[in-house]
Amino acid sequence: MFRTAIAGSLPKPAWLAETRKLWPQWRGEAADLADAKHDATLLWIKAQEDAGLSVIGDGEQSRQHFVHGFLEQVSGIDFEHKVEMGIRGDRYKAMVPQVVAALALKGRVHATEARLLRAHTKRSTKFTLPGPMTIVDTVADRYYADRVKMAFAFAELLNLEARALQADGIDIVQFDEPAFNVFLDEAADWGVRALERAAAGLTCKTAVHICYGYGIEANLQWKATLGEQWRQYEKIFPALAQSRIDQVSLECLHSHVPLELIALLGDKEVMVGVIDVASETIETPEEVADTIGRALQYVRRDQLIACTNCGLAPMDRHVAEAKLRALAAGAALADQRLDG
Repeated sequence: MFRTAIAGSLPKPAWLAETRKLWPQWRGEAADLADAKHDATLLWIKAQEDAGLSVIGDGEQSRQHFVHGFLEQVSGIDFEHKVEMGIRGDRYKAMVPQVVAALALKGRVHATEARLLRAHTKRSTKFTLPGPMTIVDTVADRYYADRVKMAFAFAELLNLEARALQADGIDIVQFDEPAFNVFLDEAADWGVRALERAAAGLTCKTAVHICYGYGIEANLQWKATLGEQWRQYEKIFPALAQSRIDQVSLECLHSHVPLELIALLGDKEVMVGVIDVASETIETPEEVADTIGRALQYVRRDQLIACTNCGLAPMDRHVAEAKLRALAAGAALADQRLDG
């Protein structure tokens, strides 16, 4: 059977945080907030299982933002004096914290969520972390004066947490690297090397999620300039094919990424995006199965993981739930078509 998984995030319930936002404000504080995060995580574990997914995540319910959720547990970062910085090659501006001293973990980052996830499902589990290059593109450097040096400093910390997640029983550790699509030459050079450092020594599966960005108007405007075929992955995939990373994501449904680029990944497992996170239209099982069928021209059946194009955080909760059901139903239909 085809494996099925989400890329990472799921919508936060209204009683936990603001809805339909990438940077939501929490509704509660202290113990009440901790309880709400716990309950929301359990809700989404159950929803993924009920939908029929084979790989279960925590939905990033305890994180305001996929990068800053990690940074909050890192010393050497000043969150009190944020500065405006261009993100993703100055595509848009954001107020970001500053790295002002040598980086170090304050302790475990995601122990509570990872152990909660592992304790409440018998299925395979995946946990997401931001990748080193994407972190570097989301903080202001006032200490290292060298992007590569700072990326490897973050990679060391990510590796500590990734090893701890593995010890918690997590089956797949995924690093999110949307910055790979922007800094193509650097990504193929030191970006992949920093990613490998973050994953060094892991015996669980490792994955990298790359995407073109969603939920921000500047991302949509940028994608409109890319033409009929989005071929940025051509520069990145050969380097990833030679890396020790096990799984690589690829947006497929309603994207302009040519599916033949999958062939550049060699024998990697491919997370094929069969669910569109830029539209609230619910995919039909037939549409999902058709996308899987097209991808099978370039990747073996046992290497394909049916996935969402990106996270579902900005969506309506009920739409997200319906898309999870469509994902599982479409993968099951694809299996039926192949097995006759």
